[in-house]
Amino acid sequence: MLVLWKEWGLDHYLEKAYKKGVILAGLSAGSICWFEEGLTDPLNAPLFKLDCLGFLKGSNCPHYDGENKRKPSYHKLIKEGKIKEGYAVDDGVALHFINDTLSSPVSSRPIAKAYFVKCIDSEIIENEVNTIYLGNL
Repeated sequence: MLVLWKEWGLDHYLEKAYKKGVILAGLSAGSICWFEEGLTDPLNAPLFKLDCLGFLKGSNCPHYDGENKRKPSYHKLIKEGKIKEGYAVDDGVALHFINDTLSSPVSSRPIAKAYFVKCIDSEIIENEVNTIYLGNL
């Protein structure tokens, strides 16, 4: 998808829209694309870092609780310095950014969470980000 967007010049139109305040959204690969990097999984292949559009700083890892290889792969790549620190989200969680800053994660599932994951002194630090369950609204 990203290769085609760049080939067709769509990435420039998306960036212009983003800078004008147009809401951009997406699920799974459609959420990692807005970040500098993301953790992706081609069919029947190992998880790997994908260079993305870079509208948002850092990396993004969807399906953090939904796929058993996601969390350990993301941790390993961050620890090895092969992917930037960033946000991991459980299935059902969306990250809401306003002006390049995380406003609040929201969730359609009562126990789903968002995390900021980084490495300090070769240790993975996973900080839970306050996530609003939409069912409580």
